[in-house]
Amino acid sequence: QVQLVESGGGLVQAGGSPRLSCAASARTLSPYTVAWFRQTPGKEREVVATISWSTGRTSYVDSVKGRFTISRDNAKKTAYLQMNSLNREDTAVYYCAAGRTVAFGSVRYDYWGQGTQVTVSS
Repeated sequence: QVQLVESGGGLVQAGGSPRLSCAASARTLSPYTVAWFRQTPGKEREVVATISWSTGRTSYVDSVKGRFTISRDNAKKTAYLQMNSLNREDTAVYYCAAGRTVAFGSVRYDYWGQGTQVTVSS
């Protein structure tokens, strides 16, 4: 079982650089990929960034490449999403999730945090 708690959201000015945190409670996170998703009303939840906890390998959706950075601190069992150069299109509820690789290399995210709202004001 993995429990995830996000923090760090709020109201941010356009161009701002907040950092989201995802604190995990688990014996070990090594078997997991941790991801940040986001969702806006009327739209499907989209994956923003992922990180393999064991290797540190990362991936990003094209819209955030060069602006967002996902990282992890194994000692603290915490993942981070550093967001830079925010714009209004980044306004969303951001969720942290953890999952294991299943068939064909895809990840099934079984554990989710409660989400944290990020609102970008112009």
